[in-house]
Amino acid sequence: MKRTAFLIIGATAAFAAMASADTIAPDDVAYDDYGSVADSLTGVAGDAANGEKVMVTKSLGNCVACHQVSVLDYAAFHGEIGPSLDGVGDRWSEEELRGIVANAKMTFDGTLMPAMYKVSGFIRPGDFKGKPVPNPPSILTAQQVEDVVAFLMTIKE
Repeated sequence: MKRTAFLIIGATAAFAAMASADTIAPDDVAYDDYGSVADSLTGVAGDAANGEKVMVTKSLGNCVACHQVSVLDYAAFHGEIGPSLDGVGDRWSEEELRGIVANAKMTFDGTLMPAMYKVSGFIRPGDFKGKPVPNPPSILTAQQVEDVVAFLMTIKE
């Protein structure tokens, strides 16, 4: 019994290590000259259903706080700060959307959109008490970025 449990725990740890080994760290993301990111951040296809959840959940991406998205009409509030995302899957490629979601400032200089997958180079990271946060986490995980991109690719004209 102990040997079986050990094997299961060992296999689980090995699988987790393999899964995380393919994840590109926020500081290692390769943007092209236009802000696109050609390679998946995880090596795992995005889950559009989870991407939709990230977009409407306040504690996650909360994209609808700034963007209007007609297919998410059930969300309580749609913002008007960012552009409408209707038809975004026809206007941008997967690589372009990955770059925009990860760090829109690489594509649109001066944008108000926060970098969703960035952990360094902040002007003033801190908590609500004004104290610096050591090693701040990214807003989204690499897989959540891939999930949002998968969902955005489904939004066609």
